[in-house]
Amino acid sequence: MKRILLILAILLTALTCLDAQKTKQNYVIGFYNLENLFDTYDDPVKNDAEFLPDGANRWTEAKYRKKLSNMAHVIAEMAKSNKRFHTILGVSEIENRLVLEDLVCEPEIASANYQIVHYESPDRRGVDVALLYRPDQFTLLDSESIPFTFEKGVEYADTDTAYFRTRDILMVHGLLADEEFAFYVCHLPSRVGGKGGNLRSRGAQIAYEHAMKMMEKHPDIKIVVMGDMNDNPTDESMAVCLHGKEKIEDVTPTDFYSPYLSMLKAGYGSLCYQGTWSIYDLELVNYNLAAAPNGGLRIQPVTNNKKKWYDGVIFKRPWLTTQEGQYAGYPFRTFSNGAFVGGYSDHYPTYIVVGK
Repeated sequence: MKRILLILAILLTALTCLDAQKTKQNYVIGFYNLENLFDTYDDPVKNDAEFLPDGANRWTEAKYRKKLSNMAHVIAEMAKSNKRFHTILGVSEIENRLVLEDLVCEPEIASANYQIVHYESPDRRGVDVALLYRPDQFTLLDSESIPFTFEKGVEYADTDTAYFRTRDILMVHGLLADEEFAFYVCHLPSRVGGKGGNLRSRGAQIAYEHAMKMMEKHPDIKIVVMGDMNDNPTDESMAVCLHGKEKIEDVTPTDFYSPYLSMLKAGYGSLCYQGTWSIYDLELVNYNLAAAPNGGLRIQPVTNNKKKWYDGVIFKRPWLTTQEGQYAGYPFRTFSNGAFVGGYSDHYPTYIVVGK
Protein backbone atom coordinates (compact mmCIF):
# COMPACT_ATOMS: atom_id res chain seq x y z
CA MET A 1 0.00 0.00 0.00
CA LYS A 2 2.83 2.41 0.94
CA ARG A 3 4.51 1.58 -2.39
CA ILE A 4 1.32 2.47 -4.31
CA LEU A 5 0.95 5.73 -2.40
CA LEU A 6 4.59 6.59 -3.12
CA ILE A 7 4.11 5.94 -6.84
CA LEU A 8 0.95 8.07 -6.87
CA ALA A 9 2.79 10.89 -5.09
CA ILE A 10 5.61 10.78 -7.64
CA LEU A 11 3.13 10.83 -10.53
CA LEU A 12 1.23 13.72 -8.99
CA THR A 13 4.46 15.70 -8.56
CA ALA A 14 5.47 14.99 -12.17
CA LEU A 15 2.07 16.11 -13.46
CA THR A 16 2.26 19.27 -11.39
CA CYS A 17 5.69 20.08 -12.83
CA LEU A 18 4.47 19.46 -16.36
CA ASP A 19 1.48 21.69 -15.77
CA ALA A 20 3.77 24.44 -14.44
CA GLN A 21 5.94 24.14 -17.54
CA LYS A 22 2.90 24.45 -19.77
CA THR A 23 1.75 27.60 -18.03
CA LYS A 24 5.21 29.18 -17.87
CA GLN A 25 5.08 32.46 -19.76
CA ASN A 26 7.98 34.04 -21.56
CA TYR A 27 7.89 37.46 -23.20
CA VAL A 28 9.81 38.53 -26.30
CA ILE A 29 11.25 42.05 -26.31
CA GLY A 30 13.08 43.26 -29.38
CA PHE A 31 14.15 45.96 -31.77
CA TYR A 32 14.11 46.37 -35.56
CA ASN A 33 15.47 49.16 -37.75
CA LEU A 34 12.85 49.25 -40.52
CA GLU A 35 15.18 51.13 -42.89
CA ASN A 36 13.35 54.13 -44.27
CA LEU A 37 9.71 53.20 -43.83
CA PHE A 38 8.24 56.28 -45.53
CA ASP A 39 4.75 56.80 -46.89
CA THR A 40 4.19 58.25 -50.39
CA TYR A 41 2.81 61.63 -49.30
CA ASP A 42 4.74 64.88 -49.29
CA ASP A 43 5.17 66.20 -45.77
CA PRO A 44 6.41 69.80 -46.02
CA VAL A 45 8.14 69.64 -42.62
CA LYS A 46 10.01 66.39 -43.37
CA ASN A 47 12.89 65.63 -45.68
CA ASP A 48 10.94 62.99 -47.61
CA ALA A 49 11.61 64.16 -51.18
CA GLU A 50 13.41 60.91 -52.10
CA PHE A 51 10.41 58.88 -50.98
CA LEU A 52 7.76 60.37 -53.23
CA PRO A 53 6.36 58.92 -56.47
CA ASP A 54 8.35 61.49 -58.46
CA GLY A 55 11.37 61.45 -56.12
CA ALA A 56 14.77 59.87 -56.60
CA ASN A 57 13.54 56.49 -55.34
CA ARG A 58 10.31 56.56 -57.38
CA TRP A 59 8.54 55.62 -54.15
CA THR A 60 5.17 54.46 -55.46
CA GLU A 61 2.21 53.03 -53.57
CA ALA A 62 3.14 49.56 -54.86
CA LYS A 63 6.68 49.83 -53.44
CA TYR A 64 5.33 51.17 -50.16
CA ARG A 65 2.89 48.26 -49.85
CA LYS A 66 5.68 45.80 -50.67
CA LYS A 67 7.80 47.35 -47.92
CA LEU A 68 4.96 47.07 -45.40
CA SER A 69 4.35 43.45 -46.35
CA ASN A 70 8.06 42.65 -45.98
CA MET A 71 8.30 44.25 -42.54
CA ALA A 72 5.18 42.41 -41.36
CA HIS A 73 6.56 39.14 -42.72
CA VAL A 74 9.73 39.49 -40.65
CA ILE A 75 7.69 40.13 -37.50
CA ALA A 76 5.43 37.17 -38.29
CA GLU A 77 8.37 34.84 -38.92
CA MET A 78 9.92 35.81 -35.59
CA ALA A 79 6.56 35.01 -34.00
CA LYS A 80 6.58 31.56 -35.62
CA SER A 81 10.10 30.95 -34.36
CA ASN A 82 9.14 31.95 -30.81
CA LYS A 83 5.58 30.54 -30.92
CA ARG A 84 4.40 34.00 -29.87
CA PHE A 85 4.43 37.55 -31.13
CA HIS A 86 6.77 40.03 -29.52
CA THR A 87 5.25 41.62 -26.45
CA ILE A 88 7.38 44.71 -27.07
CA LEU A 89 8.98 45.76 -30.36
CA GLY A 90 10.96 48.98 -30.65
CA VAL A 91 11.41 50.33 -34.18
CA SER A 92 13.39 53.07 -35.90
CA GLU A 93 13.58 54.85 -39.27
CA ILE A 94 9.84 55.36 -39.53
CA GLU A 95 8.47 58.57 -41.01
CA ASN A 96 5.37 58.99 -38.88
CA ARG A 97 2.54 57.29 -37.02
CA LEU A 98 0.63 56.62 -40.25
CA VAL A 99 3.19 54.10 -41.54
CA LEU A 100 2.93 52.19 -38.25
CA GLU A 101 -0.86 52.21 -38.39
CA ASP A 102 -0.58 50.68 -41.86
CA LEU A 103 2.04 48.18 -40.66
CA VAL A 104 0.12 46.81 -37.68
CA CYS A 105 -2.91 46.23 -39.92
CA GLU A 106 -0.94 43.98 -42.28
CA PRO A 107 -2.70 40.55 -42.41
CA GLU A 108 0.32 38.57 -41.18
CA ILE A 109 0.50 40.46 -37.87
CA ALA A 110 -2.97 42.00 -37.40
CA SER A 111 -3.91 39.31 -34.84
CA ALA A 112 -1.25 40.65 -32.45
CA ASN A 113 -3.38 43.80 -32.11
CA TYR A 114 -0.28 45.94 -31.71
CA GLN A 115 -0.74 49.37 -30.18
CA ILE A 116 1.60 52.26 -30.97
CA VAL A 117 3.59 54.73 -28.89
CA HIS A 118 5.11 57.42 -31.09
CA TYR A 119 6.19 61.05 -30.93
CA GLU A 120 7.39 63.25 -33.77
CA SER A 121 11.14 63.95 -33.55
CA PRO A 122 13.06 66.97 -34.87
CA ASP A 123 15.46 64.76 -36.87
CA ARG A 124 16.75 66.41 -40.05
CA ARG A 125 16.06 63.28 -42.12
CA GLY A 126 12.49 63.15 -40.85
CA VAL A 127 12.69 59.73 -39.19
CA ASP A 128 11.47 58.76 -35.73
CA VAL A 129 11.56 55.91 -33.24
CA ALA A 130 8.47 54.20 -31.84
CA LEU A 131 7.33 51.23 -29.80
CA LEU A 132 4.72 48.57 -30.59
CA TYR A 133 3.16 46.63 -27.73
CA ARG A 134 0.58 43.92 -27.18
CA PRO A 135 -2.17 45.31 -24.93
CA ASP A 136 -3.12 41.82 -23.73
CA GLN A 137 0.33 41.51 -22.11
CA PHE A 138 1.56 45.05 -21.45
CA THR A 139 -0.37 47.82 -19.71
CA LEU A 140 0.76 51.31 -20.72
CA LEU A 141 1.05 53.74 -17.80
CA ASP A 142 2.82 56.69 -19.40
CA SER A 143 5.42 57.64 -21.98
CA GLU A 144 7.80 60.47 -22.73
CA SER A 145 9.84 61.82 -25.61
CA ILE A 146 13.29 62.74 -24.27
CA PRO A 147 15.05 65.37 -26.40
CA PHE A 148 18.72 65.26 -27.33
CA THR A 149 20.47 68.12 -25.53
CA PHE A 150 24.10 69.16 -25.51
CA GLU A 151 26.03 69.12 -22.27
CA LYS A 152 27.18 72.58 -21.28
CA GLY A 153 30.92 73.18 -21.44
CA VAL A 154 31.61 70.20 -23.72
CA GLU A 155 32.92 70.65 -27.27
CA TYR A 156 31.39 68.51 -30.02
CA ALA A 157 33.90 68.35 -32.86
CA ASP A 158 32.63 68.87 -36.42
CA THR A 159 29.10 69.57 -35.14
CA ASP A 160 27.15 72.78 -35.56
CA THR A 161 25.24 72.49 -32.29
CA ALA A 162 22.85 75.30 -33.26
CA TYR A 163 21.80 73.43 -36.42
CA PHE A 164 22.09 69.81 -35.25
CA ARG A 165 18.85 67.86 -34.83
CA THR A 166 18.42 64.14 -34.23
CA ARG A 167 15.90 61.60 -32.99
CA ASP A 168 14.45 61.96 -29.51
CA ILE A 169 14.72 58.99 -27.14
CA LEU A 170 11.37 57.34 -26.43
CA MET A 171 10.57 56.14 -22.91
CA VAL A 172 7.57 53.88 -22.33
CA HIS A 173 6.53 52.96 -18.78
CA GLY A 174 4.05 50.24 -17.91
CA LEU A 175 3.25 46.86 -16.41
CA LEU A 176 4.30 43.48 -17.78
CA ALA A 177 3.10 40.44 -15.84
CA ASP A 178 2.20 42.84 -13.00
CA GLU A 179 5.82 44.02 -12.83
CA GLU A 180 6.90 47.58 -13.51
CA PHE A 181 8.95 48.10 -16.67
CA ALA A 182 10.45 51.02 -18.57
CA PHE A 183 11.56 50.69 -22.19
CA TYR A 184 13.88 53.20 -23.86
CA VAL A 185 14.00 53.22 -27.67
CA CYS A 186 17.02 54.96 -29.18
CA HIS A 187 18.39 55.73 -32.61
CA LEU A 188 21.67 57.42 -31.80
CA PRO A 189 23.43 59.77 -34.25
CA SER A 190 24.88 58.35 -37.43
CA ARG A 191 28.46 57.42 -38.24
CA VAL A 192 28.29 59.11 -41.66
CA GLY A 193 31.69 60.56 -42.47
CA GLY A 194 33.23 58.88 -39.45
CA LYS A 195 31.73 61.49 -37.15
CA GLY A 196 29.48 61.53 -34.14
CA GLY A 197 31.30 59.44 -31.54
CA ASN A 198 30.81 62.01 -28.81
CA LEU A 199 27.23 62.59 -30.00
CA ARG A 200 26.42 58.92 -29.49
CA SER A 201 28.09 59.01 -26.09
CA ARG A 202 25.96 62.02 -25.21
CA GLY A 203 22.80 60.20 -26.35
CA ALA A 204 23.70 57.18 -24.22
CA GLN A 205 24.39 59.48 -21.28
CA ILE A 206 20.93 61.06 -21.63
CA ALA A 207 19.26 57.63 -21.64
CA TYR A 208 21.34 56.45 -18.68
CA GLU A 209 20.63 59.49 -16.53
CA HIS A 210 16.90 59.25 -17.20
CA ALA A 211 16.92 55.53 -16.37
CA MET A 212 18.72 56.16 -13.08
CA LYS A 213 16.08 58.74 -12.13
CA MET A 214 13.37 56.20 -12.94
CA MET A 215 15.07 53.71 -10.62
CA GLU A 216 15.19 56.31 -7.84
CA LYS A 217 11.42 56.78 -8.15
CA HIS A 218 10.66 53.09 -8.70
CA PRO A 219 13.37 50.97 -6.99
CA ASP A 220 12.06 47.62 -8.31
CA ILE A 221 11.53 48.74 -11.90
CA LYS A 222 12.96 46.61 -14.69
CA ILE A 223 14.48 48.53 -17.59
CA VAL A 224 15.39 47.72 -21.18
CA VAL A 225 17.39 50.20 -23.26
CA MET A 226 17.17 49.22 -26.92
CA GLY A 227 17.81 50.66 -30.33
CA ASP A 228 20.09 51.24 -33.27
CA MET A 229 22.99 52.67 -31.31
CA ASN A 230 25.28 53.14 -34.32
CA ASP A 231 27.91 51.78 -31.96
CA ASN A 232 29.04 48.34 -30.91
CA PRO A 233 28.56 47.20 -27.31
CA THR A 234 32.33 47.62 -26.86
CA ASP A 235 32.27 51.32 -27.81
CA GLU A 236 32.40 54.14 -25.27
CA SER A 237 28.71 55.04 -25.56
CA MET A 238 27.60 51.56 -24.53
CA ALA A 239 30.45 50.31 -22.34
CA VAL A 240 31.16 53.53 -20.44
CA CYS A 241 28.24 55.96 -20.73
CA LEU A 242 25.57 53.28 -20.42
CA HIS A 243 27.70 51.15 -18.05
CA GLY A 244 27.22 48.01 -20.17
CA LYS A 245 28.75 44.88 -18.63
CA GLU A 246 29.47 41.59 -20.39
CA LYS A 247 28.63 39.29 -17.45
CA ILE A 248 25.58 39.36 -15.21
CA GLU A 249 27.72 38.70 -12.13
CA ASP A 250 29.56 41.98 -12.78
CA VAL A 251 26.39 44.07 -12.98
CA THR A 252 25.65 46.35 -10.03
CA PRO A 253 22.42 48.32 -9.42
CA THR A 254 23.86 51.24 -11.40
CA ASP A 255 25.00 49.14 -14.39
CA PHE A 256 23.37 47.53 -17.38
CA TYR A 257 23.87 43.99 -18.62
CA SER A 258 24.94 43.99 -22.29
CA PRO A 259 24.12 40.53 -23.70
CA TYR A 260 25.42 41.25 -27.20
CA LEU A 261 28.92 42.10 -26.02
CA SER A 262 29.96 38.46 -25.80
CA MET A 263 28.13 37.73 -29.07
CA LEU A 264 30.13 40.44 -30.85
CA LYS A 265 33.34 38.89 -29.58
CA ALA A 266 32.13 35.52 -30.88
CA GLY A 267 31.70 36.93 -34.40
CA TYR A 268 27.98 37.66 -34.54
CA GLY A 269 26.65 40.74 -36.35
CA SER A 270 23.39 42.55 -37.05
CA LEU A 271 24.72 44.62 -39.96
CA CYS A 272 27.75 44.69 -42.23
CA TYR A 273 29.69 47.63 -43.64
CA GLN A 274 32.66 47.25 -45.99
CA GLY A 275 33.03 43.61 -44.99
CA THR A 276 33.02 44.23 -41.23
CA TRP A 277 30.20 42.93 -39.08
CA SER A 278 28.92 44.95 -36.13
CA ILE A 279 26.08 44.73 -33.63
CA TYR A 280 24.48 48.17 -33.45
CA ASP A 281 21.00 46.80 -32.74
CA LEU A 282 21.01 46.24 -29.02
CA GLU A 283 18.98 45.53 -25.93
CA LEU A 284 20.61 46.21 -22.57
CA VAL A 285 18.87 45.43 -19.28
CA ASN A 286 19.28 46.84 -15.79
CA TYR A 287 20.31 44.92 -12.69
CA ASN A 288 16.71 44.19 -11.67
CA LEU A 289 16.04 42.40 -14.96
CA ALA A 290 19.46 40.78 -15.29
CA ALA A 291 19.72 39.35 -11.78
CA ALA A 292 16.09 39.60 -10.56
CA PRO A 293 17.20 40.02 -6.91
CA ASN A 294 13.58 40.18 -5.77
CA GLY A 295 12.34 37.41 -8.04
CA GLY A 296 10.00 37.70 -10.97
CA LEU A 297 10.94 38.13 -14.61
CA ARG A 298 14.56 38.01 -15.69
CA ILE A 299 16.47 37.73 -18.96
CA GLN A 300 16.72 34.16 -20.30
CA PRO A 301 19.40 32.36 -22.34
CA VAL A 302 18.08 31.98 -25.89
CA THR A 303 20.92 31.35 -28.38
CA ASN A 304 22.87 28.10 -28.20
CA ASN A 305 26.05 27.87 -30.24
CA LYS A 306 28.67 25.18 -29.70
CA LYS A 307 27.41 24.44 -26.19
CA LYS A 308 27.57 28.12 -25.20
CA TRP A 309 24.37 29.97 -24.40
CA TYR A 310 23.84 33.65 -25.16
CA ASP A 311 21.09 35.91 -23.84
CA GLY A 312 20.35 37.70 -27.11
CA VAL A 313 19.10 36.71 -30.56
CA ILE A 314 20.06 38.13 -33.96
CA PHE A 315 17.28 37.00 -36.29
CA LYS A 316 19.28 36.12 -39.40
CA ARG A 317 17.70 33.98 -42.11
CA PRO A 318 18.72 33.19 -45.73
CA TRP A 319 15.70 35.04 -47.12
CA LEU A 320 16.73 38.13 -45.10
CA THR A 321 20.20 37.94 -46.65
CA THR A 322 21.50 38.98 -50.08
CA GLN A 323 22.40 35.79 -51.92
CA GLU A 324 24.59 37.00 -54.78
CA GLY A 325 26.55 39.91 -56.17
CA GLN A 326 28.72 42.53 -54.49
CA TYR A 327 26.76 42.38 -51.23
CA ALA A 328 26.27 38.64 -50.96
CA GLY A 329 25.97 37.70 -47.29
CA TYR A 330 24.83 41.19 -46.24
CA PRO A 331 21.30 41.92 -45.00
CA PHE A 332 18.89 42.11 -47.97
CA ARG A 333 17.99 45.81 -48.36
CA THR A 334 15.06 47.62 -49.96
CA PHE A 335 17.39 49.41 -52.38
CA SER A 336 20.80 48.40 -53.73
CA ASN A 337 23.00 50.81 -55.68
CA GLY A 338 19.98 53.08 -56.13
CA ALA A 339 17.72 50.36 -57.55
CA PHE A 340 14.64 48.97 -55.83
CA VAL A 341 15.31 45.27 -55.13
CA GLY A 342 12.38 44.60 -52.78
CA GLY A 343 14.36 43.49 -49.75
CA TYR A 344 13.84 44.15 -46.07
CA SER A 345 16.41 46.21 -44.18
CA ASP A 346 20.14 46.80 -43.88
CA HIS A 347 19.84 45.55 -40.28
CA TYR A 348 18.78 42.20 -38.86
CA PRO A 349 16.28 42.43 -35.99
CA THR A 350 17.40 41.47 -32.51
CA TYR A 351 15.53 40.42 -29.39
CA ILE A 352 15.74 39.08 -25.87
CA VAL A 353 13.36 36.85 -23.91
CA VAL A 354 12.34 37.46 -20.31
CA GLY A 355 10.65 34.92 -18.08
CA LYS A 356 10.74 33.21 -14.70
